[in-house]
Parts: sequence; structure tokens; C-alpha cells
Amino acid sequence: MNMKNNNLVIMAGGVGSRFWPMSTPECPKQFIDVLGCGRTFIQLTFDRFKGIVEPENVWVVTSAKYADIVKEQLPEVPVENILLEPCRRNTAPCIAYVSWRIKAKNPKANLVITPSDHIVMNTDEFKRVISSALSFTAETDAIVTLGMTPTRPETGYGYIQADLSTASLRNSSVFRVDSFREKPDLQTAQEYIKKKEYFWNSGIFVWSVKTIVNALRVYQPNLAEIFEGMLPVYGTDKEQETIDKRFPECENISIDYAVMEKAEEIFVMPADFGWSDLGTWGSLHTLAEKDDNDNAIIGNEVKLYETKNCIIHTSEERKVVVQGLDGYIVAEKDDTLLICKLSEEQRIKDFSAR
Repeated sequence: MNMKNNNLVIMAGGVGSRFWPMSTPECPKQFIDVLGCGRTFIQLTFDRFKGIVEPENVWVVTSAKYADIVKEQLPEVPVENILLEPCRRNTAPCIAYVSWRIKAKNPKANLVITPSDHIVMNTDEFKRVISSALSFTAETDAIVTLGMTPTRPETGYGYIQADLSTASLRNSSVFRVDSFREKPDLQTAQEYIKKKEYFWNSGIFVWSVKTIVNALRVYQPNLAEIFEGMLPVYGTDKEQETIDKRFPECENISIDYAVMEKAEEIFVMPADFGWSDLGTWGSLHTLAEKDDNDNAIIGNEVKLYETKNCIIHTSEERKVVVQGLDGYIVAEKDDTLLICKLSEEQRIKDFSAR
């Protein structure tokens, strides 16, 4: 595998209210240090590809209003590799834009597409899996998605059903996809984890730029026409102006609906490297290290008394004392303090809007 052809695409345009009050529309989840480790989600994403992709081959697709945050947090990424969407149009237009942009620079490029806000606990195993997938797609016309081995009946993830009867001749860790399944109800999720062929859909994709461009031409010709027509302006001072004009014309559609559920050469590489689409305070509580009373504490000046099953997150150097809580979120940021039952977390968006 030629590492010079490896490219990383980080999708970082999300504007969600997850982890409020830590995250805000002005600085959403991907740009905050939720784990209290000194690195934000997008920085951790960049870090785990070191040794696989050179910094000059890292691309970030984000909203225009987050350009300065990306430049500040990822100074290693060339400014010209930070692509700015003028509006949100889901993952298919995002991937189409960056794919044609990379193809204009290197038609032999091999791509990893990843969200900016996932957690990986075992980075060594992650690098092994990604390197193996890149080797496979460099030699084939395959589209590969990473399938995470499920550890619980999760209703918040989509699932991939794999045909485990026969592995690829080129890579014994790669299998054909039988089907993609929507986020299930609890009973269906419980049935899935009893069967070995179901995996969580990680939203991490690996393919050559030639493969994804051709797939978009076949399955999304209108989308392909837009970005194919911009070939003369990629890498010039007219690129942003043209994108601002043409990008809003794109259909709002995910890459799953646009390509993954239509294409024939779709493969899954099962993996287990401590992955989480860390989207809720509850999921952070599950993943984080906990004390003897099942409390997850992120912060230096936290004292707990008669408290259990809670997550306490303090971003400022303030002393926080909690007594008598069971199953709560306690989180503070700047001038905002959240105290909320973990079981009521889905209502946080309503609280933050008031």
C-alpha cells in the first residue's frame, strides 16, 4: 500500500445540541473536550490516523461558520484542505464534494471517510483495521464499511447484516453485506445481538476515489453532474464562490440511501476497537471510568457524598460538591449549570431552548 495515496476525510459539519451545556450551536460537540483529556473530538480523530495518513492528505468538510475553529484546533491540516459547506445537505453531497476535490488532485487516492465525533479506545487495533481496509480498497473496486461488534442491544445505531459464510479471497476479514437495517426497537436489537452476523453501522467508510466517484455517477447522476461540472475551479480562487452557488442545489440525502443501499460491491469489515458514537451524556457515563458507586467524574475539584449512578462534568476550575443524587447529570460550562435525570436526557434540547 502506498501511504502517499491515503487520504482522510473528516466530516465535521454537525450543529447538534448533544452535550449541552458543554456544546452549543457556536461550538458543537466535535470541537469540545468532552472526555477531559485535553483534546477535542476532532483532534482525537486526527490523532488516531497518525502513521496512516500524512497531514497534507487530511481533509475536513465543515460549515463555513466553523472554519476558524478547525484552523485553530487542527493547524497541521493545510488551509486549502478545509472545505466549507454553505448549507447542510447531509453526507452524500459532503462526500461527493470532497471526493471530486481529491480526485482533481490525485486520481489514485484511497480514502477513509469518518465522522469527527466518535470515540475509539483501542487505537492500535483501530490502525490495524484501517490499514487492512485501505490495502483492500487499493487493490479492488470495493466499497467497505466498518461494522462494530455489538456489545449490547443498542437501539440508537443502525445495523449491518453480513454474509459470514465466505470471506473475500483478498482479505479474510472482509465479507459481503447482506443488508443494512434501520435503528431497531429494543426487541429487534435483542434478536440482532444473538446472531453473529449483525454489526453496528459505524459510519466509517473506506474506498478508492475512483470507486466512489463512479458509484455516485451511476446511482446519483444529478449529484455527480454538479461536482463533475466544477472540475475547472477546484483548487482555484473561484472554488468557494462556485460551491456557495451550486452546493444548495444538491439533494439532502445520506450516503447510505444514495449509494450504500444500492451498490453491488459493498463489503463490511467487522471490528472491535472500543468504538462509540458518543452522542449522549448517558453513553459517556457508560464509557467513562467510574468509582465504586458507578459515578463517572470528569473534573478535578469534585466531591461526592451519598451519590451514585451519576455523571459529573466540570469544565471550569470550580469546586463542585454533590450530595444525595442517584442517576443524574451534573454539567457546567461558563454561566450555565445543568442538573438533570439521566433518564430524562432526551428533554435537554427542550431545556436549552428556553
